[in-house]
Amino acid sequence: MVKSALEPLSILALHGPNLNLLGQREPGIYGSLTLDEINRLLEEEAFKLQAKVFPLQSNHEGILVDSIHGALGQHQGILINAGAYTHTSVALRDAIAAVNLPTVEVHLSNIYRREEFRHHSYIAPVAIGQISGFGVQSYLLGLQALIEHLRVRS
Repeated sequence: MVKSALEPLSILALHGPNLNLLGQREPGIYGSLTLDEINRLLEEEAFKLQAKVFPLQSNHEGILVDSIHGALGQHQGILINAGAYTHTSVALRDAIAAVNLPTVEVHLSNIYRREEFRHHSYIAPVAIGQISGFGVQSYLLGLQALIEHLRVRS
């Protein structure tokens, strides 16, 4: 379901485990913005780009999987920061592959400059792209890239 360039696109923005603690959790790594502030910035950016963002955060893998399944027919793309599930969840990877919606993976920190176990992403092979290491800009750049991808496809 691809919309014309004039219709607002609908983007599901998924935030994985522990991201509800942004702003207080290791600010030297993840920054000082809260998840609510990040969602507000995403909504503002989406508005500028004639799109609408529907954010959801969960610490529970199954809820994230169900949300990805539910995106089919509701949203044109997915922006995801799966948090630690990036490195462990075959279930999220399979859900993204199953719905086959353009998906961009984002991370606040540069996962490749961190612990070795964070260097592998199960999501990257089924995503159209990955942006990491730019703090909140990773989210905004990811949203811009996803919307541009969707507009070019329509």
